[in-house]
Formats: sequence, C-alpha cells, structure tokens
Amino acid sequence: MTDRTSVMRIQAGYLPGLRDEDVQWHPLHFAHNGQQLEVLVPALTAAQMQALARHVRAAADASLRSMPVAEIIDAIDRAMARLLHRSDPYRQQAEAWLPVVSGYDADMVRLGLTGFFKTFRAPQLRRFVAEDFANPAVLDGFQPTAKGGAVRAFGPNLLVHGWAGNVPALSLWSLVCSLLVKAPSIGKLASAEPLFAGWFARLLAEVHPPLADCLAVVWWSGAGGQEADALYAEADTVLAYGSNHTLDALRQRLPVTTRFLPHGHKLGFGMVASHALDTLKAPAMARLAAWDVMRYDQQGCYSPHVFYVERGAAVSPRVFADYLAAELANLQRRFARRELELEEGTAVARWQQGVEWSGQGELLGPVDAPWSVAYHDTLQPLTPTALYRTIAVVAVDRLDDVIPVVAAQRDFLQTAGLATSPEELYRLAGLLGAAGVTRISAIGSMSMPEAGWHHDGRFNLLDLVRMTEIEQSAEIAAQPLALYAD
Repeated sequence: MTDRTSVMRIQAGYLPGLRDEDVQWHPLHFAHNGQQLEVLVPALTAAQMQALARHVRAAADASLRSMPVAEIIDAIDRAMARLLHRSDPYRQQAEAWLPVVSGYDADMVRLGLTGFFKTFRAPQLRRFVAEDFANPAVLDGFQPTAKGGAVRAFGPNLLVHGWAGNVPALSLWSLVCSLLVKAPSIGKLASAEPLFAGWFARLLAEVHPPLADCLAVVWWSGAGGQEADALYAEADTVLAYGSNHTLDALRQRLPVTTRFLPHGHKLGFGMVASHALDTLKAPAMARLAAWDVMRYDQQGCYSPHVFYVERGAAVSPRVFADYLAAELANLQRRFARRELELEEGTAVARWQQGVEWSGQGELLGPVDAPWSVAYHDTLQPLTPTALYRTIAVVAVDRLDDVIPVVAAQRDFLQTAGLATSPEELYRLAGLLGAAGVTRISAIGSMSMPEAGWHHDGRFNLLDLVRMTEIEQSAEIAAQPLALYAD
C-alpha cells in the first residue's frame, strides 16, 4: 500500500501463479467521512483466468486434497485468532477500510466483524462439519457404512464463488466451506466490497503455507465477458449470491453439467407473542428488535422487514412500535446509518409515502429521521421495506393469523425471529417450516446466524460434495483376490 497525496491505494485480489506486472489493474474509487480510497482490482484475460484455474487446481491436488480436515480447521482457527486480535495488521486494515468501502459506521463494522469471526473458531467449525456429516472422517477417506461397504466425500474439482458486497466480509462464509470440503476455489470480488477476500487468502497463506496456492480471488466488471466464461468453463460447481435476476442470468450461461448453488434475495420477519409484552419485557424486546434492524442497515438476507405483534398484553402493539422507534433513534446516535445514495433515499421516501397514502398505516417519528417505523393496526402482507432501517410493525389478534400471510411469499422466506413460550415456539416453528421458513432465531439474533446454519434450508457442505461408495459386493469380490487367499 502506498499513500499518494490524500488518496490511499490498496491492491486487492489474490493471484497465485500470476505476476502482478503481467496483470491489468482496474481502479475502484471510494470516499467516506473525508477518506479517499483507491482499490486496484485485477482484470484478467480469458487466458490468464484459465491458467489461474489450472494452477489452483494443481496446487489443491498436491496438498489440499490429502490434508486432514483437522489440519484445515486448525489453519482457519489460527487465521481467525489473528483477525480477532485488534493489534493484528489484517484486523487493523479491516477496521480502517471496510467502513470506507461500505459506508457503514466504523463501530458497527468493528462489532459485526468480531461477532462474525467468532463463528469460525475451531469448536464452531467442528460443529459445522458434524452438522452435515454424521462421520466427518468421510472427508479424509473411505468409512464403513451401516449397510455394508464404505463411502467417501469428495469436494468439487474447482469451486467458483460469486460474492455480493452488501455485507462486509461475507465472502468468508463460502471460502471456509470450500476449504472444509478440500475444494480448490476462485472467488469473484464484488465491486462494492473488494477487500476482505484477498486479505483472508493472504492471511491463510501466512498461517499455513501449504494452502497458499489452493485458492484465488479475482474480479471482473458486471456480469463479465470472455474472462468470466473461461473461468466458468473450468469449474464444476458455482456458488453465487445476488439478485434473483442476476442469478437467473448466470444460470443460463453455465454448462448444463455445472452444479449451481444460488442464494438470492430473501424476506425476514419477526413474531412477538403477547406474553413477551409485559411492562418489563416489552422495552427489552424492542431493543433486541432494533438491533436486528440496525445491523448493516438490513442488507443481510436474514434481516427483518416486518414485526407481527400480538394484541392482548399490557403493552399494545402500538406502544411496542413506539418503543422500537425510540430504540432505533438511540442506535442512530451510536451507530449512524450510512449516507444514502440518491436512488436509495428516493426508495425510502417512496416507501414512506406508500404507508401514508394507503390509509392503513401510520409513520412514527420525524419523516426525515435516518430510520422509519410504520405501524399498521390491521393484518398486512409480508412485503419488503425500503431497507436502510425502515421497518413495519403490524398488530395481529393471534400469531397463527400470520402463517397464511407469510406462506404467500414461500419462495422468498428464510429467517423468522420468534419471541414466544417454549411450547408455542415448537408449535409455531412447525407451522412456519411448512410455510417455507428455513431458519428460526431469537429476536436480536436474526442478523447473526449461528455457525453451521443451513443457509436457505440447504446443507452448506453436503451440497458441495459428491459421495463415492464402495458397495459390499465389491468388498466381497475382492476377498478371493487377496494375496493371502492362496
């Protein structure tokens, strides 16, 4: 990194096997709170992309494929220990520059990174692997099966990641998954957050050099052209995040034999039962709900858009909405919402006008505040807000009334935050699961998924591997051919 005048310059990406001087570097410009940053991202040719893919694959064949999963977990854990230490140079870079490229409040980013990195320590990673594999040893070699014979899991020949840039360091999730299944991988940076993936690749190479050439981090503009097609042609698995339109376009350009794992836009919501709304519990519940709204300004697929609040308690849904508005105002003083682009601000204003003009809702607080709570006294459909700390509170007579409303959005459901009794938790969870919800969390934890959660209801690791079975018939047939059989 070099400082030229008042502009900081950082070279992003990670290209093992390629020389920097042979690569064309494209500048991306960012500015935030008076800081200027120029990020140089690699713009590879189709031939360079093909060479990089083959280099990464060969390196994985030489080291990663035969590396025990325990050794991989240890390497990731050591990298996470570095990232959790605020005096580490990589952590300091993340705290200094991720707020600049994302526009998020620096303290929000700092706390968010710490919470995120903690989910990738060794104990959590072991649980992560055990969540998908009853016997994690199948990742290291053939293991006996109950029906006879043996089975082993093999990761992709080359995994390509397409990352979104709405949440800082989001790339870490899929990179860790690829490492755990021993897959060589190449990730495509998001222009909105082009920094963290390259930092993580370099850090991993430092803490465990055998992994240095087993992954790469690249970039191309928009959907890409021949360079993107060259990489997709080398991959047998593509994992991508983005809008449903973007994912559909990507699906159509992949070879039919390529496994495609898309993660598109989702709708989150919360449900608050009446017994969570006495005069002691309700303010605390509103505080937790406000944190879910505030974190990364609802940019995560797990963020809430609506809270359905049950009537019949000492604290009414309308008063709960007031509590929520007050908590969002408090959080704004601590973690200021990032400055909105013109299009984003227009979307917020349009959402506010829609609430007011519908005649069915009421906006709480100043219309120009950097947060917005809409209160509805009648049951409303689950629809997206304008994000950026805009949230709806909807009063309902019974939480059961919400089920058919959210079921209408089955294709977009993911996270539901619940505040209810233990007995009601499991009953409502059954109804929500049948309606299409794939993750149920506490309110306050909606935007902080646990390690190993089933993203969009799927398996993070199992979806990446193919299973090779040795049938019992092969074992039996091999016995007479043993050297000791004569």
